[in-house]
Amino acid sequence: MKAAIFHGPHQPLSMEDVDIDKPLAREVLVRTVASGVCHSDLHFVDGLYPYPAPAVLGHEAAGIVEEVGELVTKFQPGDHVIACLSAFCGNCERCLTGHPRVHQFLNVSSFAEQMLVHENAIVKIREDMPLDRAALIGCGVLTGVGAALNTAKVEPGSTTVVFGAGGVGLAAIQGCRIAGALKIIAVDMVESKLGLAKELGATHTIDASQGDPVGQIREMTDGGADYTFEAIGNKVVAEQAFDALRAGGTATIIGMIPVGDKVELTGSQFLMEKKIQGCTMGSNRFPVDMPRYIDFYLQGTLKLDEMITKRGKLEDVNEAFRAMKDGEVARTVLMFDEEG
Repeated sequence: MKAAIFHGPHQPLSMEDVDIDKPLAREVLVRTVASGVCHSDLHFVDGLYPYPAPAVLGHEAAGIVEEVGELVTKFQPGDHVIACLSAFCGNCERCLTGHPRVHQFLNVSSFAEQMLVHENAIVKIREDMPLDRAALIGCGVLTGVGAALNTAKVEPGSTTVVFGAGGVGLAAIQGCRIAGALKIIAVDMVESKLGLAKELGATHTIDASQGDPVGQIREMTDGGADYTFEAIGNKVVAEQAFDALRAGGTATIIGMIPVGDKVELTGSQFLMEKKIQGCTMGSNRFPVDMPRYIDFYLQGTLKLDEMITKRGKLEDVNEAFRAMKDGEVARTVLMFDEEG
């Protein structure tokens, strides 16, 4: 099969033919139909997070089951599925106490014509869901919407701020809207992204290229927000997210802050009972959350069409990374066939 291979940081991915095994006992072979190009992959390409090479990157994908291992009972050939890096075993203490997540990041490897994954790394979805939009739910939407609904537990009528209006940030904005936030402020440095943020639910926008946004946020919110979300992966922005809180507010860090960077906070602000917390993949329970988000989309509550800026082929993956770095896209989706 054809795959885009990562050979090391600061190098373009190369198109190569690779072999893929038959599925073992609890594995599933999936034909990739669509894969989103996520900023997390770019962190590895840019060397901000170390990862052994060579490797097949990509983790935001939807496809169709082609073959299953002998012990697989939940899936059969022809099923439409979304892959998720939050694979789980279902037997350990974490799974049994409501945290079904085992870190399995690049084992999804969706920048390829096929994916060989554990059965607990995919979820079956309804066949009337377009697979290019379903792919977004595999990471960006699951992470952003989940950060608002699951991690922060945004309350109706609250005031929220999302720093970064890329794919994850736009999903977080929608999560705040779905949760019933009264005021949703989007912060970014790209005018077109702020425009899209308003389409998807932001009530106010701030252009951070014009200066520190914290003062504007405090003015808009009468002293600070109830919830803030950092969806970039930048230490300074994480500090701004904390500074922009009201007393008792909560900052949720969604973005992947580069390895080695430290977030510095003013200690006296903790006397105001302000909180800062991390977030992995929207604190998801993806076998439950993904079908629910699909229902949201089909009911018109969750907007996904607007989040896809470009579609391309696997060969366009390096151009997709460039467009992402230059702020030209919310999401590029790579299409492997016409069934999306």
